[in-house]
Amino acid sequence: QVQLAGSGGGLVQAGGSLRLSCAASGRTFRDYGMGWFRQAPGKEREFVAAISWTGGSTYYGDSVKGRFTISRDNAKNTMYLQMNSLKPEDTAVYYCARKGRFGTYYRPHEYDSWGQGTQVTVSS
Repeated sequence: QVQLAGSGGGLVQAGGSLRLSCAASGRTFRDYGMGWFRQAPGKEREFVAAISWTGGSTYYGDSVKGRFTISRDNAKNTMYLQMNSLKPEDTAVYYCARKGRFGTYYRPHEYDSWGQGTQVTVSS
């Protein structure tokens, strides 16, 4: 019933910035934690960032900590990922997801709904 639509990906030079959005439709995501994962060619899906349903707690993967910022606007049913100081290693398809009721934020299987991937390409 809940649909997630990720957008905002594109091509950017190293050191640049990009802002991803994830819009939810069908049902509000107010009571759900949300997260971002990414997957590069030949790599497993990697945890990027997550945010609690209240927005009061955020979590980041080690590779993006200090560079990326996750936020959400429950009134707009939208989650964001601000990506700064982008590196070529950040090149991947980025997925937004809704977390299930239990478990941690770090593992893909803890999430029960996934949006479309949006391609982020960072050139050298």
